Amino acid sequence: MSVATAVTITDCTWPWQGFPIRYQKAGTTGAPMVLIHGFGASSDHWRKNIPELAATNRVYAIDLIGFGKSVKPYPGDPVPYTFETWGQLVVDFCREVIGEPAFLVGNSIGCVVALQAATMAPDQARGVAMLDCSLRLLHDRKRATLPWYRSAPTPLFQGLLGFRPFGHFFFSRLARPKFVRNVLKQAYGREEAVTDELINFLIGPSKDEGAADVFLSFVRYSQGPLAEDLLPQMQCPVLVIWGNADPWEPIELGRAYADYPAVEDFIELDGVGHCPQDEAPELVNPLLRDWVAKHTASEAAIAESH
Repeated sequence: MSVATAVTITDCTWPWQGFPIRYQKAGTTGAPMVLIHGFGASSDHWRKNIPELAATNRVYAIDLIGFGKSVKPYPGDPVPYTFETWGQLVVDFCREVIGEPAFLVGNSIGCVVALQAATMAPDQARGVAMLDCSLRLLHDRKRATLPWYRSAPTPLFQGLLGFRPFGHFFFSRLARPKFVRNVLKQAYGREEAVTDELINFLIGPSKDEGAADVFLSFVRYSQGPLAEDLLPQMQCPVLVIWGNADPWEPIELGRAYADYPAVEDFIELDGVGHCPQDEAPELVNPLLRDWVAKHTASEAAIAESH
């Protein structure tokens, strides 16, 4: 029997601040891991990782508020779609659902969420693994370093999206299977990983009430923390994994993260694009499993010595 069929994955709902949050869990032994998806995705983006990792660990994959099967309240009070909001959600998840600190694993903006959570509550993060971290190249501070003719169009377009009828029309054009497939074929180094299953689980939540407003809110969000703001504050080990065929987050820029003291390893995946966990699970799963095992053993040795 394969690992995939031997492991039971349970779909759950957790009430966070009165909002239903969806998560998946699997595994009964080992250190807990929390898998955090990127923009526009969900816990289903980890479907190729959960069963394998759950053979040795307790695995939780969460749908951040505003995404997947989690609720999508209108942006603003009480839920601004910011890294502080998502970071607090992850911290509370570790405390209330898992009941102990966990290893946080993110992809794309999920990496920044993991770093934010580890910064807000260092006692809840045993380590952070970053898969093709979002560089946030449209951030105000990064845009300020560009020539005016390159930086000027972004706030103009963001302002246009702020006009709700246009924003919703724009979203309706994007949330179509053909468009999503074409975008993913650009982002994925391994095009064969862009399957109908992948398209369907990405498109499904876009039909939920509030999905367009969440999308538009984040597209217009050019503030908040950058990974380089949070990495110097890390009190736990950080692992960086990066596909060298990622067109959205160029590895040439990502390599700078290796210089931060908390980052113990920077692993390059050849021919892999923006979503290594989905494109190359056979490479990513052993890396994550071994990294967690190493630090779990190290923690146990330290505890024993005391």
